Amino acid sequence: MVTTASALSQPAARIHYAGLDGLRALAVAGVLVYHLFPGALPGGFIGVDVFFVISGFLITSLLIRERDTQGRVSLRGFWTRRARRILPALVLVVTASTTAALLIGGDVLVRIGRQIFGAATFSYNWVEIVSGGSYFDALSPEMFRTLWSLAVEEQFYIVWPLLLLALLLLPSRWLRAGVLVAASIGSALWMSTLFISGSDATRVYYGTDTHAFGLLLGAALAVLLEGRLGAGLPKRNGPVIRGSFDVAGSLALIGVAVLTFSLGDGDDATYRGGLALASLLTVIVIAAAIRPGSLLGSRLDAGALRWLGRRSYGVYLWHWPVFTLALAWGGSSASGAPPISISLLAIVVTLLASELSFRYVETPVRRRGFRDCGRALLGAFRRSVPRAGLATAIIAVTVVLIGSTGTAMAVAPQKSSVETLIANAQKASEAKGSKPDPSESPTSTITGENITAVGDSVMLAAAPALEDALPGIAIDAAVSRSMYTAPGILEGLKSEGQLRSTVVIGLGTNGPVDPATLDQIMDVIGPDRHLILVNAYAPRDWIDGVNADLDAFAARHRTSVVADWRDAIDPRADELLAADHIHPGYDGGVLYAEAITHSLQVLADLPPAVTEQHGYNLPVVR
Repeated sequence: MVTTASALSQPAARIHYAGLDGLRALAVAGVLVYHLFPGALPGGFIGVDVFFVISGFLITSLLIRERDTQGRVSLRGFWTRRARRILPALVLVVTASTTAALLIGGDVLVRIGRQIFGAATFSYNWVEIVSGGSYFDALSPEMFRTLWSLAVEEQFYIVWPLLLLALLLLPSRWLRAGVLVAASIGSALWMSTLFISGSDATRVYYGTDTHAFGLLLGAALAVLLEGRLGAGLPKRNGPVIRGSFDVAGSLALIGVAVLTFSLGDGDDATYRGGLALASLLTVIVIAAAIRPGSLLGSRLDAGALRWLGRRSYGVYLWHWPVFTLALAWGGSSASGAPPISISLLAIVVTLLASELSFRYVETPVRRRGFRDCGRALLGAFRRSVPRAGLATAIIAVTVVLIGSTGTAMAVAPQKSSVETLIANAQKASEAKGSKPDPSESPTSTITGENITAVGDSVMLAAAPALEDALPGIAIDAAVSRSMYTAPGILEGLKSEGQLRSTVVIGLGTNGPVDPATLDQIMDVIGPDRHLILVNAYAPRDWIDGVNADLDAFAARHRTSVVADWRDAIDPRADELLAADHIHPGYDGGVLYAEAITHSLQVLADLPPAVTEQHGYNLPVVR
């Protein structure tokens, strides 16, 4: 996130807005907790939206002040200062992290070329959208995934100065702010419109069009305060009014904190107003904190918060590559529940790297520019031997980082080990077909000819073993499916006459389950079919809730049971699951199949119904 006012201190006089450093610090801390301690702060990603609002406010206020003080806005100067602020840390993070990834090898290098292209062109978000990438993908630990937000900001920085000059032609600051608020509402509504419940939310989360509302709201605040930014807001208000602003700002800040605990990245409410609400509350916090004499602003400017806030850009850039590298080095996965020691190590390394980058790379270039820094480096050879040695070391390290980055791009795999596992399982399943082959399961007394199975990537990975255990089973499984997709899939199969008498659903891995969706599933399959719900096993904070919902549903429906994949795999998860602790190999798939066959036996042993008024509480099959 790039929101440092000093980066744009020329030619307009520098202004320090109270509270913004601390607000940045809280935002980046939320993002770190969300990424490094999964489940501890389910809505910590809202920190990105806080950054967007701050960026929109600061960039717009600085452009307006330059126009007011200089009579014009130098686009070349603006973009040059942006480059000085953005590029040094970005280049260092990308080349250093890629070099480390080359040394470690494995999944951490997956599609690194595509990632670097997106980072270099500030188009990471759209590159991933077009190529089908996912911010929420558990199969591939993309090292530069968090650069999507930097891409959104940079795209804003490119076009916004031009649009602002046109906006300033309107006669009233209230009218200008109204236009920006309307555009912000349009962006939020567009996110809500494009979002589909239960589907992957990457398109609406990554899209510049759908996620511009925070930047636009921040810009609207700056426009509304036009003419007052140079000297600060009016100081004539008494302590009661100033205190009222502090209370409003504090309540808004508490509101943002509540959202970080209550919203999840798979919740409908997040994309249908939740992120927009967080952005609006951030506007209130900023408006209250920057007022002269604001107690809120002074508290947010406390030493530790201000220190972290000034380095928040570097912290944001470093934390995810460091985390994924630490996990890969330790043999873990970015999609799993990481060891706390790895998360703590990542924080220490991130803060150290951010401080060194801020002090020795970012600040010199921001103050002196690329050309002067280059001249100073070359000039070191004409001075003392120690300085010449240091300059030689810097140049050598630079050459090594660039060379190793190119090498990594050339040798990087296009699929992670988990993706390869699933692809191989899918090929094996397709080669085998759905026709029964008794020779593959000579001792089996149950075949799959009467079973339709609909599932996600876990079922897809288990498909070969499932077909061996239940010859003739019809499997419809795909990556990234959630329970919300089941009614539509089943309705399609039913209309084509392909929905068999027993239906197996394995869709609990990729998000929470709405009981209403389970009711829709039962309505589609009707009372004459049996339903097996496979519970879920994954290092995700929603899994316990999913499994509880499945148990409760099965207890209310006589012809529905739960296949206990969770308890079947838990004792042997380290042995039989891939590095993500989600997807089974063949032997793990055997346990998956056994959980389902046990459920089939329970259904076969069901007593006849007594009356329609009496239900049967069926236990989870273990």
